[in-house]
Amino acid sequence: MKTLIDHLANYAAYHRDARNVFTHFIGIPMIVLAVTTLLARPAMTLGEGPAYLTPAMVVYGLSCLFYLRLSAGFGLAMTLILAGFVYLGDAIAALSTGVWLAWGVGLFVAGWLIQFIGHYYEGRKPAFVDDLAGLLIGPLFLVAEAAFAAGLARETREAVIAHAQ
Repeated sequence: MKTLIDHLANYAAYHRDARNVFTHFIGIPMIVLAVTTLLARPAMTLGEGPAYLTPAMVVYGLSCLFYLRLSAGFGLAMTLILAGFVYLGDAIAALSTGVWLAWGVGLFVAGWLIQFIGHYYEGRKPAFVDDLAGLLIGPLFLVAEAAFAAGLARETREAVIAHAQ
């Protein structure tokens, strides 16, 4: 299995243009919210109480396990951030079906359009075309880039730079 450094370095190789990275800071959160929104239905009640389970919660749990396997620190950050997206997606899914679908599909389409504009500037196809793991690494890449910009995870940043070259 690939390491955190392997994944981030591979993803970084597809994202060297600052305009592309910038579009990802807009597009990826839109796509993540769209997916958590669309997967927030149907909800399966658990027992007699108010507890329920949605496909978004299952995908969230599996994604968090993947991120935590790569890195405890980044995995914890992703777990907290994605919990917020699942919460927001659940709130949107509680609205009428038309509103739920409009938000979910609208965010998904707009997010991908923004992504592809970034890759136009990059002059390179998206990372997920060559490795489907790129779909999971995109959000992690943003968290890593934000951490690097804040001066955190210096060793990880240096390792990613060295591995990407």
